[in-house]
Amino acid sequence: MAPHHTPAWQQTLLRAWMQRGPLAWALWPISLLYRLLVTARKGLYDLGVLTTSRVAVPVVVVGNVVAGGAGKTPVVMALAEHLQLRGVRVGVISRGYGRSTPGCLEVTPDRTAQEVGDEPALIHRRTGAPVFVADQRVQAARALLARHPQTQIILSDDGLQHLQLQRDLEIGVFDDRGVGNGFLLPAGPLREPWPRQLDLVLRTGIEPAFEGIRTQRTLANYAVTSSGEKVPLDSLTSTPLLALAAIARPEAFFNMLHDKGLNPVRTLALPDHYDFNSFLPSEYKGYRLICTEKDAVKLWLQCPDALAVPLISVLPNEFWSAFDAHVDTLLAHLTCA
Repeated sequence: MAPHHTPAWQQTLLRAWMQRGPLAWALWPISLLYRLLVTARKGLYDLGVLTTSRVAVPVVVVGNVVAGGAGKTPVVMALAEHLQLRGVRVGVISRGYGRSTPGCLEVTPDRTAQEVGDEPALIHRRTGAPVFVADQRVQAARALLARHPQTQIILSDDGLQHLQLQRDLEIGVFDDRGVGNGFLLPAGPLREPWPRQLDLVLRTGIEPAFEGIRTQRTLANYAVTSSGEKVPLDSLTSTPLLALAAIARPEAFFNMLHDKGLNPVRTLALPDHYDFNSFLPSEYKGYRLICTEKDAVKLWLQCPDALAVPLISVLPNEFWSAFDAHVDTLLAHLTCA
């Protein structure tokens, strides 16, 4: 199997999104049409022509305003684990991007990542929280509450632009790209006009683009096997490793492995949300495969001895204080309702 690389046209577009160069300006007229459609849609919701739906418990949306991964899922898992430590019963909803199945599904241990999506499968595996996927997040939220009526808060992994579902708290996640060149798709990375109001802003990356609460993303000091066994990273320094990643920015994972003292013999960048159905481990004999947890939930079906390194979002006390204050208010209103 030949390595999969980001297509040249996509690399060109990603570079164009970071500055207002010739390509961005050439696409700018199309972005005006996109802006018109986004603004009109929001206006229809504001006027009540399109209706929003509220569910019985508070909804916290974790998302971003730019296309591509910015580290939302690790933040969702950190929030879920924090709420669980507080004794709050939390559920998670997601679209389940890239899944092979239609309709609304609960993520369970017997469902594969291909069926429910790699990120929802990872969230459920890491946190144990109820997770539901559906194209319409309102449907996922209602199904979750019907199946788990004791749930007190729902976290939505992505969905800032999914206006049909009313939300009580919006958390925006931004990486080093910030808002790029400030243009909307396809001339820039923005999914909606910026600036827009957010309750909390988290910055990921080494050199965050603008103000907000800084969160650090780091790899755990161990890898996990498909059976859940933890393998210290420092025990792998003499192992011939092949590092692979099917995420938005695979080079970030490779760099983080290097920072942990690992120097894989080979690296393999695959398309984001790659399904691994055609992946042939036999072509990489002699290497121990090491990857992200997101990839592992699919890769383990083909290669059970692959190692996965958890990605941890370390959120500062400043964020937790603000988040807990919002949560306390939301739970108080829920109790009084």
